[in-house]
Amino acid sequence: MLPCLLRGTLGSWMLVAALGVTAADVGVSTYDVVVVGGTPGGLTAAIAAARGGCSVVVLERTAHVGGLPANGLGATDIGTRGATGGLFAEFVQRNLAEYTARYGADSPQVRDCSDGYHFEPAVGEKTFLAMLAEQPRIQVRLARQFDADPTNTVKEAQRLVRIQVLNRQTQAVEVYQGQVFIDATYEGDLAAAAGVPFRVGREAQTEFQEPMAGVVYKPWGAPAGPGTSGLGDNAVQAFNYRLPLTANPTNRVPITKPANYNRAEFASLVEDLRLNRVAAPSGIKRAEIAWDGIGRLVNMVRLPNGKTDANNQHAAFLSTDLPEENWPWPTSTWEWRDRFANRLREYTLGLLWFAQNDPGLPTSFRERCQSYGLARDEYTDNDHFPRQVYVREGRRVMGEHNFTAHDALPVKLGARPPVYSNSITASHYSLDSHAVRKRESGRVHLEGFFSYPTKPYTVPFGVMVPRQVEGLLTPVPVSGTHIGFSTLRMEPCWMAMGQAAGVAASLSRQRQIPVRQVDLLAMQRELLRQKAVLVYFEDARPGQVHFEALQLLALRGVVTEWRAELVRPVDAGTAARWLQAAGVAGRVEYAAGQTTRGDLLDRIARVLGLL
Repeated sequence: MLPCLLRGTLGSWMLVAALGVTAADVGVSTYDVVVVGGTPGGLTAAIAAARGGCSVVVLERTAHVGGLPANGLGATDIGTRGATGGLFAEFVQRNLAEYTARYGADSPQVRDCSDGYHFEPAVGEKTFLAMLAEQPRIQVRLARQFDADPTNTVKEAQRLVRIQVLNRQTQAVEVYQGQVFIDATYEGDLAAAAGVPFRVGREAQTEFQEPMAGVVYKPWGAPAGPGTSGLGDNAVQAFNYRLPLTANPTNRVPITKPANYNRAEFASLVEDLRLNRVAAPSGIKRAEIAWDGIGRLVNMVRLPNGKTDANNQHAAFLSTDLPEENWPWPTSTWEWRDRFANRLREYTLGLLWFAQNDPGLPTSFRERCQSYGLARDEYTDNDHFPRQVYVREGRRVMGEHNFTAHDALPVKLGARPPVYSNSITASHYSLDSHAVRKRESGRVHLEGFFSYPTKPYTVPFGVMVPRQVEGLLTPVPVSGTHIGFSTLRMEPCWMAMGQAAGVAASLSRQRQIPVRQVDLLAMQRELLRQKAVLVYFEDARPGQVHFEALQLLALRGVVTEWRAELVRPVDAGTAARWLQAAGVAGRVEYAAGQTTRGDLLDRIARVLGLL
């Protein structure tokens, strides 16, 4: 009976009570910063906090850190390279260095790693571990499960001061105390348990007037179609596994038929192939989606060493996403989540096995699919299958700033999206959601699936500062609508927000002030020192002379163009405009046509006390 109780869904405080012991009996581990979730956002938060002098513990439920980049998401999702810097850029550079050192600068592996943005899961995990190992102030504790039950948290005057988790290996309850807590879970479990209000599901189009909001039927690459109503609901976009498939015979593990295989789930593929039915405009070129092979089922991006990042195929009615069945995930127990994870694994393997073996499919199609299998050198402790579900969206906390689609869309043609003076990172990706419903008769596409273009935008600090609870930051389950969150949810942005959370936590500790009250200028200066990008420019990068002045003045509306041209002499009109916008007209000396634009920005920033 006891082991069942400990593996169950009761909160850990309830477990303590059931066992007849007190928190004092359990013992309390105290750190400056407690990070729940070994996701990339959690790891960058820990690294930044440790670099700022904090003692940090990372509590991760699984036996591995790294989240999705260590679990198949090797083709980095970023719309504009250079829009996000800091620890994310360092991660990318280390990936490139790993391939260069191992195989040589002119190797196919270096070519396929695409400057470090494309990497194998094991390399992604190795890079994260190397970055953590350089920080002796960080302790990583694996197999620590936090259950989203209020009894697992203790608050004093609305400030979170203590949590407890279950050690899944020993079945012991552990208590952690900290000055700052960081919820880096994909689900927002800690924030919910601490009492932070949150959203799950989709807002109606009428609530924030966002494009693609609510119920939407949009064929891939085409405008919204019949059935689109814009009504809100509780639907959650589909999850899947990102698969490192390979056609290399020496490293290929054959797909085996899963125990709970159900042919009926995949039988529609037979007619889809026969009739060439696609969930995309009829004019789509077959070559664009590798229609005559496994590309019919998955969208593959090449990774080093003959592997691929195989994602859901957007143009197919049937792929690795499993809509509808994942809706309960954000607020469910780990017991339910583990059941779904296994169900999704069997569904995924079943789909691949069907494509490779079902006699109803053309022989040539099956043979082409049979050339792919799982990678033998990945996930060796999990039968070569990814260890984590791709949780695209969980709870979205309600924070000081609610990020909507309008925060990522240009305010007018050719202009930027809104530039926030309290930006903690720039980022860029399309508004992007996977389907929320399974195939419906007569519909031209799966409901909820869309991609909508944006421009590089700024992310305000308030998206990770939750309402009602002090001493907590939420850089992963950030505050946003379904549409706004759909661009923030990419790992580069999560890593940048995590880094900002770590910097905020270290400033909170150093100055002994609540984390939501940290000085934004001090935070931005430190982020810039760590080579973050707070507002994107096409021709300026961290480390360049005058970059910090450019960033800080751009956030104050002084420089609004997409190009900085820092080494070009400033003309009189531009100088007058900048000095007026900064409020320092007549207080800064310069020579039009001689002083460079970068020099003038530096002078303005110093007069304003920004540098």
